[in-house]
Amino acid sequence: MKPTTPDANSAPAKAIWPASAIPGQPGAHLRAPSAEDATGGDGHDAGTHGPEQAATPSGSEEMQIPDTEPTEGAGLLDELRAQLARFVIFPSEQALDAVTLWVAATHLQPAWQHAPRLAVVGPAKRCGKSRLLDVLTETVHAPLLTINTTPAAIFRSITEENPPTLLVDEADTIFGTPKQAEKNEEMRGLLNAGHQRGRYVTRVVGNDHTPHQFATFAMAALAGIGDLPDTVMDRSVVIRMRRRAEGEKVKPFRSRRDIPALHDLRDRIARWARPLLDEAADLEPEMPVEDRAADTWEPLVIVADLAGGHWPRLARTACAQMVAGEVAAEEDHPSGARILADIRRVFVAQREGDSLSTEELLHHLRQDVESPWAEWGRSGLTARDLSAMLRDYGIKSGNVRMADGTQRKGYTRNKFLDAWRRYCPTVHPVDADGASTGG
Repeated sequence: MKPTTPDANSAPAKAIWPASAIPGQPGAHLRAPSAEDATGGDGHDAGTHGPEQAATPSGSEEMQIPDTEPTEGAGLLDELRAQLARFVIFPSEQALDAVTLWVAATHLQPAWQHAPRLAVVGPAKRCGKSRLLDVLTETVHAPLLTINTTPAAIFRSITEENPPTLLVDEADTIFGTPKQAEKNEEMRGLLNAGHQRGRYVTRVVGNDHTPHQFATFAMAALAGIGDLPDTVMDRSVVIRMRRRAEGEKVKPFRSRRDIPALHDLRDRIARWARPLLDEAADLEPEMPVEDRAADTWEPLVIVADLAGGHWPRLARTACAQMVAGEVAAEEDHPSGARILADIRRVFVAQREGDSLSTEELLHHLRQDVESPWAEWGRSGLTARDLSAMLRDYGIKSGNVRMADGTQRKGYTRNKFLDAWRRYCPTVHPVDADGASTGG
């Protein structure tokens, strides 16, 4: 039984994205999608994943992109995908596609402007995080395991011409508590800086203490219980693992038996990718997401375009759906935009009233049994707590006129419009005039 990805708060409309690049022809455009493309043009269903039929998760849509002529790389990616699925149960087909493309992208690191992190997180032990890292170690380019490794040792191991792939297991022991995170702030800074090419750390070296710049750019996979720091998650392709259910089976990983085959596949991927280095650096594919998410996912989409076949479609589908899932998760997190999303729901429930008193707003927030606000602090969310949260978004309370003509301290709806558009656009989207497009 294949796991599915939970629906986002508001399902996106079906999108038709611009055609992907043709392998070997950077910048070339494909014909526009047609009715025939829905079946791949040859009678095969467009949802086919390699040798198996893979269903799209419920509540989601596949990108309407025509398949291209497959190259040798398409077959290698199919083979890598099958190998990953032998040893690990992934939370969705899209997560499996994303990890497959991420592994292949490590073999083209000198071509990338951004080095995507792979955040392999789960709510508890035995979710397959470490097993996935075992398989990644044998398939990525130049793996560098960082168990109990100092940041100084790591950035001294990174070369600008041929960066390794950093692999960090049990990342929760580094960032799991505020005290641990504070102690390992230098590691977090290294991971943040290394996401973009051209970011260096400067240290003094030698007896004469000569300043020296060390490169930080390298792709990295981090596995741990619970979310990583927000700044790392924001630079990551996030794989939210979960424990195997009854009936879900994987093959045990045995080093002596399985590593030779994985190394052979790794070497064949490297031989395919190496001649494509300049071509990969020149490609600028159309992306289904924007900003940092586009920077993070671009190497994976470029690898898919170079491979051809069904991979350009699979890559963009995974990108759009997984980024949307993370946006929804961020909106549900109390320390993120959850408060904005819940206030948006309150205003919608009040039939778009122009203002709410602080007392009334707090009452409605605490009434939601699925929200954290009734149990926030010692006695539920207070006016002071609310003010502190909203201050980060430039929103302040003021005198508002109530329906009975009296004035009280409260919040006007128009003060939230910009923040709603920026931080929780999937919750009752707001149009250009500030009106709700759904309720």
